[in-house]
Amino acid sequence: MSSPKVAFVGTGANGAGIGADLTRAGLDVTFIEQWPAHVEAMKAKGIEVRMPGETVITPVTAYHLCDVATLREQFDIVFVLVKAYDTRWACELIKPLVAPDGLVVGLQNGMSIDDMASIMGPERTIGAVIEMASNMWEPGIVNRQNTPDQAWFAVGAFEPAHAGRAAEVQEVLRHAGTVEIVDDIRSAKWMKLIANAGELVPSAILNLPLEDAMNLPGVLDYMIECGREAARVAVAEGATLVPIFGMTSADIAGPDQYAEDLLGVVRSHFLYPDTKTTVLQDWLKGRRAEVNEINGLVVELAKKRGSSAPANERTVELARRIEAGTLVADPSNVDLLLGTSAL
Repeated sequence: MSSPKVAFVGTGANGAGIGADLTRAGLDVTFIEQWPAHVEAMKAKGIEVRMPGETVITPVTAYHLCDVATLREQFDIVFVLVKAYDTRWACELIKPLVAPDGLVVGLQNGMSIDDMASIMGPERTIGAVIEMASNMWEPGIVNRQNTPDQAWFAVGAFEPAHAGRAAEVQEVLRHAGTVEIVDDIRSAKWMKLIANAGELVPSAILNLPLEDAMNLPGVLDYMIECGREAARVAVAEGATLVPIFGMTSADIAGPDQYAEDLLGVVRSHFLYPDTKTTVLQDWLKGRRAEVNEINGLVVELAKKRGSSAPANERTVELARRIEAGTLVADPSNVDLLLGTSAL
């Protein structure tokens, strides 16, 4: 594909940072965003990306969601970076503007690939796994903790018959990081969910950066157990344990060891001292997080198979109390999390 027209639906920290990378590479990129102040800031000043040792300001084309109905151009590749629970409406929103042979790429947590395919069609759906660290607290400003040469992506077609089209996405996305093409994107997304089940919500319950949470006595072991439960469910659901984040086939063991090794890779290569997970960022902004789409999915699928996932169940229960306002995210929750205090 030559000179594809690209859109990003959801331009928070990751979406804006990646979109800016592609814009600076000379691609035709459109930002579509639901936060009005952020849209106005980007229109006025561009997107400012603060990285270690460098700050880059990139002029961008930005639209609010309400402007989408006025657009007439069609896009060849659309990257969706809204929360997993917003996938369906975001795909319906952009569907009329996707070219007949265009592609939609879900750069999201969770297993939203099925929702995307049900709306866009499996032949136009590309799944993806993303590993990068960034946050956004002010309109128009991305704080990116790793530079593009440190970011990692995997992409793959929803159906094997369309596997060749993943290369089109790789060619575009390579401007934002290392991009691998995988044959089994569903399994790769399950592997990311294994890592997320251990990291995202447990550390947020403690209101701590990920590294600080891991350093509390007993918490890393708890996170590993959440990951192990997720890995067992993934295998039961038909997923294959596959290498991600630079792992190799030689690193693959059984579900329990895989979960421990995967969290070890994240801790060694993708952890930054002040990294607050996306769940904690959502809560600090007063927003609902992807609890049901990560740990909640593990619990739901385990129950359907007559099994249980007690660590994930405890995680979900505490997270729901925090989102309901009956519990405050705080380091003092460690005893509740580890089960040394009753819920």
